[in-house]
Parts: sequence; C-alpha cells; structure tokens
Amino acid sequence: MADADDVRQLALALPHVVEIDSDGFDFRVADKGFVWSYPERRPGTPRLIRTDIAVLYVGDEAEKQALLLGEPEAFFTTPAYDGLPLVMLRLTQVSVDRLKELVTDAWRMRAPDSLVGDLDDGTDSLSPDLSRADQ
Repeated sequence: MADADDVRQLALALPHVVEIDSDGFDFRVADKGFVWSYPERRPGTPRLIRTDIAVLYVGDEAEKQALLLGEPEAFFTTPAYDGLPLVMLRLTQVSVDRLKELVTDAWRMRAPDSLVGDLDDGTDSLSPDLSRADQ
C-alpha cells in the first residue's frame, strides 16, 4: 500500500521536478502539474487537502475511463473534474510499484519532449526503496 511519502519520493526522483509549497503535495514539470493532493470540496466549508488521495494527470478521456472502469476500487472522479484528463487515486489501494508506474506516466505526459530523454537516460536511478513490508 502506498502513501503520500511514496508519492513524494517517486515524484522527486524524476528529472526536472519541482515541488510546489502546499498543505499536501504538488509536483510540476516545466510548470505543468502531474500529481498533487486531492483538494476535496465540501459544501459550506473550506476545501480539505487529502494526502491519502492523489490527483493524477492521465492524458486523455479514454485513459481516464479505462482506469475508472478497470480499477474502481483505486480510481474515482467527481463532477468538478468532468472533461479534464485527471483522476483521483486512493493511495491505499495501490502498491508502490503501481504508483511508480502511474506517477512516471503522468510525468511523461506533462514533460516537454526535450526533457523526456532525461528520464530514459536515467531510468535505473529511479528505483525507490521497495524493501517496505506494507507493499
């Protein structure tokens, strides 16, 4: 099972990533967000930053629907995200390996082509410490 610390470790291991100051986590590449904490909106109250849920950039509606339909225990969306290539991920529902795949894919879709080669050149250095027993 993954958590916010895993998101942070995986995102910061990717080239050219900047963490934006926030109440949770918020990562960008070339000024484009690719993974951040879910800002849950609740009527009549300020939004609640949920670090147990990540918002991931997925590229297009087809991929979004495939994730929502294929893994409904892990992925969800809300009306506020209709028409946007974003899904919410319940971190406790995925392994660190699966999270690494999702975060890396989100990075690849947001990074300019000129930066993607930097990831391909250094893929071996992106292996997180997977010795944790709770995976």
